[in-house]
Formats: sequence, structure tokens, C-alpha cells
Amino acid sequence: MITLALTSALVLLAALAALQVLVALGLPFGHFVWGGQHKVLPTRLRSASVVSVVLYAAIAAVLLSRAGVIPGGDSTFVLITTWVLFGYFALGILMNAISRSRPERFTMTPVTIALALATLIIAMTD
Repeated sequence: MITLALTSALVLLAALAALQVLVALGLPFGHFVWGGQHKVLPTRLRSASVVSVVLYAAIAAVLLSRAGVIPGGDSTFVLITTWVLFGYFALGILMNAISRSRPERFTMTPVTIALALATLIIAMTD
């Protein structure tokens, strides 16, 4: 179960990172991110997308650690951070579900549900 959860989370994080790279480069997929108000993101949101890619990599590292793929999974920092990530993704479900952007609502809500469930499984790992 943990392998499936970790693989799912990593695939979704990689897909989200790819999307953020595309919108940071100015491609017209902005209606899927940042509230969906812009088809092509303004400069400030493009910069935020670049930061998101770095954060997705950090999230992946925490999940890999908690799942025992890389060292440190039993540290207090990793344990707490994994639960914080679960809370973040759980809140993301609500935030995406109430987005004014239909594409964001119908694409990102299921993604955040899957990330929240995968992170919960990883967080509960012994």
C-alpha cells in the first residue's frame, strides 16, 4: 500500500511541477492554477510557479524519506512535516473545490484528493 501511495504522490507532484514549469514559461494553462483567473500568468504568478516547483521537490523528498526510500523518515521533523503536508493537501481540496475556475475545480480537486490520501497513508507508516 505504501509503495502505491508513494508512487501516486510522486507522479502527481511531477505532473504538477511540469504544469507549473509550463505556466512559468508563459504557456496558456493558467486557468488550471492560481485561482484560474489568467490563461497566461502575469510575471508575479510565473515567479510563484517557479517557487512551486522547488516546493514540490521538497515535498517529494519528505515523502520519500517518510516512506523509507531515503534516510531520516523517523525523525521528528519528517514525521511532523508529513502530517502538515496532509493538512495542506486536505485544505487544498476545499480551496480547489471552491475555485471560480471550472478547469481548476474539476482537475485540481481530484489531484489534491489523491495527494491527501497518499500523504495520509505515508504519514501513518510505521
